[in-house]
Amino acid sequence: MKLTSFVSSLIACAVLTFPFTHATAKGSDLQKLSEVLAAQSDETKTRYEYRHPQETIEFFGIKPGMTVVEALPGGGWYSQILVPYLGEKGRLVGVDYSSELWPHFEWMNEKFLQGRKDWLESFPENAKEWGKGQGAKTEAYTFATLPKKLTKQADAVLFIRALHNLNRFEPKGQFMTQALNESYRMLKKGGVLGVVQHETSDANADGSTGYMEKQALINVIENAGFNLVAESDINQNAKDKADGIVWRLPPTYSGVKDDPKQKEANKAIGESNRMTLKFVKVGKSKR
Repeated sequence: MKLTSFVSSLIACAVLTFPFTHATAKGSDLQKLSEVLAAQSDETKTRYEYRHPQETIEFFGIKPGMTVVEALPGGGWYSQILVPYLGEKGRLVGVDYSSELWPHFEWMNEKFLQGRKDWLESFPENAKEWGKGQGAKTEAYTFATLPKKLTKQADAVLFIRALHNLNRFEPKGQFMTQALNESYRMLKKGGVLGVVQHETSDANADGSTGYMEKQALINVIENAGFNLVAESDINQNAKDKADGIVWRLPPTYSGVKDDPKQKEANKAIGESNRMTLKFVKVGKSKR
């Protein structure tokens, strides 16, 4: 009887302890994310109102220690958050568009193309400063140069405002196909494909204005071997009617910088209306 009572007590303790430990770990992650966000520059923080980084990162299930692939990191707005948040046990892989995509832009020039080549070295170097010696290990590639060693290594691949150009130039080089196939290859089974994308109701939108139609995009991604498991309205903005190019809005103000009245009107709209979609890798790609 004494032995039975002792074993029962151990089981009871285990049952009670597990949720507490799990909750503590989750709370610790959220605390770390809050601290990282609080440490960002004032310029970065001005975008929180529209980009909701804490809610977005939580929605995609990103946690310290993970291996995360970020498509088109650009100037590193999200990277500067992810590097310190993922921590020393984490890994961030920045992936730029294939070098064959960029020349399709009418405004392209040699200086810009050289900048894309230089980014492959500057991104990991800049990440050392973002992590302040305690950040995630960081690498940089293009979708055409991702190494085999990354196969089934990623916990998540994030496309944050990065899919429209891939879709726009798909007919010229299957760039969307390449990006989704490589994402599928890099992700572990059950890994997350996270999407934040400028949204329009126009079913014919090809991405040239920055906007894409949600169901059309879902179809493309699911055909690549992913299942949509959740969506969120955290990055929606009802003021944006998607009636022009997305870059007319802050922070770019393309085409309205010399028109104070229109610029102020666009500022009042805020950043674009965005869909936020969470997919997981399942089965074999249908491509």
